Amino acid sequence: MRIAKGLRKKRGASMSLYFFSKLIPPRPSFAFDMNEAERALMQQHGTYWSKVAADGNAIVFGPVADPNGPFGLLVLEVEQEAEAHRLIANDPVNQSGLDFKFETYPMLSAVTRK
Repeated sequence: MRIAKGLRKKRGASMSLYFFSKLIPPRPSFAFDMNEAERALMQQHGTYWSKVAADGNAIVFGPVADPNGPFGLLVLEVEQEAEAHRLIANDPVNQSGLDFKFETYPMLSAVTRK
């Protein structure tokens, strides 16, 4: 395990920053009553973050079964805060014009696998 203390941790020759994001859907029932266009958008969303994960920046992402309404969870590892904002801005759900909302916070520390 690697432990990051503070906001940064060594990643190769550079330092990493970690961010937690919560994706709040347009309505609490969204995961259960998506229409076809919304379902297609979520497929694009999953494909997008799968590529970001393959590139090494998304540590984990996926839906969380909160009884008050499911939401999306994302943890990013980046070298600069602007990179996290860029990745989130390029998510198809952010470009859809629908009422999705990302809440993004820097992590004070992160414990990760090797």
